[in-house]
Amino acid sequence: MVHTVLVLNGSPHPNGCTARALEEVIRTLREEAIETELIQVGRESIRGCMACGYCSTHGCCVLKDSVNEVAEKLKNASGLVIGSPVYYGSPNGNLLSFLDRLFYSSDFSKHMKVGAAVVSCRRGGNTASFDVLNKYFTISGMPVASSSYWNQVHGFSAEDVEKDLEGLQTMRNLARNMAFLIRAIEAEKEKNGLPAVESGCFTSFPDGK
Repeated sequence: MVHTVLVLNGSPHPNGCTARALEEVIRTLREEAIETELIQVGRESIRGCMACGYCSTHGCCVLKDSVNEVAEKLKNASGLVIGSPVYYGSPNGNLLSFLDRLFYSSDFSKHMKVGAAVVSCRRGGNTASFDVLNKYFTISGMPVASSSYWNQVHGFSAEDVEKDLEGLQTMRNLARNMAFLIRAIEAEKEKNGLPAVESGCFTSFPDGK
């Protein structure tokens, strides 16, 4: 089976620090016979969710932009890598609006698709941004691929990232682990199927107790 991983670059700079980190991930995934598709979303003008409810009846977002296009690609992908720079201790705001709508409005299951977050910064804020991005995976039943350190690189430019040998090493280890996890899940799926997912419980404590 041919596996594809979508790679989202949430930076407005297509050749910047985040791109250099993702380049290392992509190259290593391809060495592991995993196909990739890089999608540049960081420069798009993405509006946040309007809580209109359209997606609950139509299975897609009411706003006609690249969110719905990427959702169709994610539906058939085995994994998703999300990359972002750090802005004020958090991922790029455009990317967060994109992800909110991508995960909330799409009506297909993301269960057992493998997810990984990659972040870049000049100095600080990486782990906080890393945590923000991982939440999209963990509330969707997506196993999170890990590495030999937090998935981060440091630098003010792509040239700086070239000097972050540990960061680039982390990207390669991440890609290998992600490829292994994708193959392991596929093998188990063929043998025993995917884990059951319970649904129907929605706790809101309307009685105040």
